[in-house]
Amino acid sequence: METVAASQEPAGKDAPAQESATAAEAPAGATKKKRTAPSFSLAQGRTALAQVIWILCLVAATSLAVAALCIAVDANQNNGLVTLVLDLARFFDLGVFTIDDGIMAFTGDNADTKNALVNYGLGAAFYLVLGRVLERLVRP
Repeated sequence: METVAASQEPAGKDAPAQESATAAEAPAGATKKKRTAPSFSLAQGRTALAQVIWILCLVAATSLAVAALCIAVDANQNNGLVTLVLDLARFFDLGVFTIDDGIMAFTGDNADTKNALVNYGLGAAFYLVLGRVLERLVRP
């Protein structure tokens, strides 16, 4: 039993000495790595472009949906935020999803609200589908 304990002690004492010697030699023998500019691959560029396309289509769809809501609840059009949303919606309606002469034209009671909800709603759905399709085509 004593011989086993004696044989383990020297190994334990030598191990820290070897580790410290190795640690002292590592910095002296280590080579310095050159810093290089981060590489930007084609795949990363396509991914970034796909994200930008999706965000733009999402902004367009959101502006159309919020504008339809503003018209439906008869929001104060003298308010700056409401005016901004309605102007953005007029910009993104592409002349196809307009309130006045859109895909569907209603007459009678609440025609403006119906035109806004249907035409801007269709425009919002169009932008969401378009954005997702373009994003899938561009992304690697």
